[in-house]
Amino acid sequence: MPKLILTTESQGRLSYELTEALITIGRAPDNIIVIDDPSISSRHAQLELSGELYRLKDLDSTNGTRVNGVPVTETVLRFDDRIRLGGVEARFEPDARGSQPLPALEQIEAKPAETSTAPIDFANASPFPRRSKDRDRKRSAILALTAASIFVFLGSMIAVLTMHAPNL
Repeated sequence: MPKLILTTESQGRLSYELTEALITIGRAPDNIIVIDDPSISSRHAQLELSGELYRLKDLDSTNGTRVNGVPVTETVLRFDDRIRLGGVEARFEPDARGSQPLPALEQIEAKPAETSTAPIDFANASPFPRRSKDRDRKRSAILALTAASIFVFLGSMIAVLTMHAPNL
């Protein structure tokens, strides 16, 4: 349901569901939306349903009507438009398409677990592979050989540097 949310000094924040095809706004008591504010004309503006959209029309009010800061005489309202009727701020919230009330709650009968141990066919739910308990011998041998090669290389570099280094 589309809404017009008004904020006035005297009445505070008011929300009006727009259910009629033609809605008059003003200070006079015969309007559908009555705003008790001296900056509002007796017949200030009207909202008219056109298809699925509401058109806002200023009814030659004394203090005018603005939408998003722009003075208007007539315009189609869009989601979250900021409307200023005289000195009163308002916001337009159209009906969200496809919105439906939540379904009624159903009573769900929950049964406690019979046991707290994992079933026999339970697999690990982790996305990471499980580490194997036994080490891979080839991998360990390659790693040890690589480490030994690095130590031999570093030792030979140190020996070469010390032979050719000047004595201090």
